[in-house]
Amino acid sequence: MLAAVLQESGYRVGLYTSPHLKDFRERIKINGACITEDAVMDFVNSYWEKLESEQASFFEMTTAMAFDYFARQKTDVAVVETGMGGRLDATNIIRPALSVITNIALDHTEHLGDSPALIAREKAGIIKPDTPVVVGECSANTAAVFTGVAQVQQSPLYFAEREAHVELVCACADGQSFRCFCRHSPATVREYTLDLLGEYQQTNLRTVLTAIDCLRYVVAPPFRIPTEAVRTALRHIVRLTGLQGRWQILATRPLTICDTGHNAHGLRYTFGQLTATPHRQLHIVFGVMADKDLACIIPLMPREARYYFTQAAIPRARAAPLLAAQCIAAGLHGEPFTNVNDALATARRYAGADDVIYIGGSSFVVAEAI
Repeated sequence: MLAAVLQESGYRVGLYTSPHLKDFRERIKINGACITEDAVMDFVNSYWEKLESEQASFFEMTTAMAFDYFARQKTDVAVVETGMGGRLDATNIIRPALSVITNIALDHTEHLGDSPALIAREKAGIIKPDTPVVVGECSANTAAVFTGVAQVQQSPLYFAEREAHVELVCACADGQSFRCFCRHSPATVREYTLDLLGEYQQTNLRTVLTAIDCLRYVVAPPFRIPTEAVRTALRHIVRLTGLQGRWQILATRPLTICDTGHNAHGLRYTFGQLTATPHRQLHIVFGVMADKDLACIIPLMPREARYYFTQAAIPRARAAPLLAAQCIAAGLHGEPFTNVNDALATARRYAGADDVIYIGGSSFVVAEAI
């Protein structure tokens, strides 16, 4: 959303995200266009010996490639998503105009810590001296961590829950509209339409509107972001950025939805919305990575659904027979498939026109389904 808004405001915008779904080049974009194949090959050919001698990881190499590309292409601004954490993340070498922490979930606990407060401390590592920071969602424990770090860094801190109010007006198959007002302009109520689906976009929009206000009124020099540019950008996020896999509708009869939510925090939103979606029968094509805490995920999974337990074609995936055994032991119903597209084809064979098929649990599963 931020990249789309800045792009529509006239800036040349670099966007660095991970993982990719279909093409490695999705990770590095300028104004919605992926890095060229030639640029990828030129970077690898120029720096491979150095990267290999430094024993750089895949993510470190990709981050270096993105920053090099953005510099060579003379971007005005870059929206940079961290990798797994924050404090020790490869992206954290930059000095940002604004830091944004979306939410804290119990994920990658073996690296980041096994409590929300410990994970918050790792995420808070992106808070830089005298640099404003926006926090999208928090609890009392994580808010205390962010407040403490921001005070040490003398960084202005803004909690989106206090800065912006966003309420759903209506939702349909091709988008949803929200009524919003922000603390900087409390007398002005604006309505924005998103081309993105998913209930969690309400929280994301609140975070984005708070970030936009910071870019307009707190960051020096301020960003020029016209209100009409915000309105237009939010209505065309997919076209402007090429975003995929966020409550994306792949077919309509039966309704087939995929979403990249992959931990308990994200799946709580998606399973809640999935259950509320009108259907005769739910069919869920589901696979996770081996490091995910199934004990937190299984209680969220709809009991009445028919499951097609599967695994993405990568070493990190939890084996489908093992996933199926754990879920069936917990009272879910389904069978294992070692290939994502075999699982999806079987779901489509059994699903009626009024059923719903959902594909998720892992970005890698979604990627293969798309």
